[in-house]
Amino acid sequence: MIAPKPEISAIVVCFNEEENIRACLESLKWCDEIVVVDSFSTDRTVEICREYTDRVIQRPWAGYRDQKAFAHSQATKDWVFLVDADERVPAALREEIQDALQGVGTRYAAFLVPRLVRYLGRWWWRGGWYPDYDVRVFRRELATWGGADPHERILISGKARRLKHPLQHFSYRDIADHLERINHFTNVSSGELEAQGRRWSAMDNVCRPPFRFFRSYVWKRGFLEGFPGFFVAATAAIYVFLKYAKLRERELKEQNGSGSG
Repeated sequence: MIAPKPEISAIVVCFNEEENIRACLESLKWCDEIVVVDSFSTDRTVEICREYTDRVIQRPWAGYRDQKAFAHSQATKDWVFLVDADERVPAALREEIQDALQGVGTRYAAFLVPRLVRYLGRWWWRGGWYPDYDVRVFRRELATWGGADPHERILISGKARRLKHPLQHFSYRDIADHLERINHFTNVSSGELEAQGRRWSAMDNVCRPPFRFFRSYVWKRGFLEGFPGFFVAATAAIYVFLKYAKLRERELKEQNGSGSG
């Protein structure tokens, strides 16, 4: 007897993603359910989402981890597929997921999916951005959320297997957008470090950035991409430098604030 086809819910968290959301949802039409959690977008994001699903929920932004955990809680199918608004699911990955779920039985609780970034007119197979495996397909009842913003992660009760074909990630529109996101995410990550009780050390700003540059440009062969590879390695180092510099800034503000009371 043929086993019934496992059903899957796609979940997408978004805010002001009218440039990306249509392509994202178009690539998810094969899923049995699409759940979108929107943080009260002011552009056409919600209007576009409603062309693809009636499960569009608006909720104030609660942080990356909590917002995605909420979207997970709204899914109703046995399997969940987490996709970001700036990602797309190519046909090869769709077919691989469908095949994997059809024969999965109870062997696996999740599947890890690689991501392939499109930026500066090329696909980034080198420089440290690929394969960037992450749990993206998982059994709804066997997953919880951990990690810290902006590096939230899915915790699985059971075994996981890697898939071969990548999600396509259109992470940055251009260099200006890239730099804006670096500023935003270093604000978030430095705040999380502070919340965890992490204290700044000069070594964080002296040693970590050059190591990150070396990892991206040399170890992960970013130099083979020419100047774009150098740029990506440099911005990776800048990200690390700013994260810890902002942690130090937070400490100084706290000291000055407590000293003025």
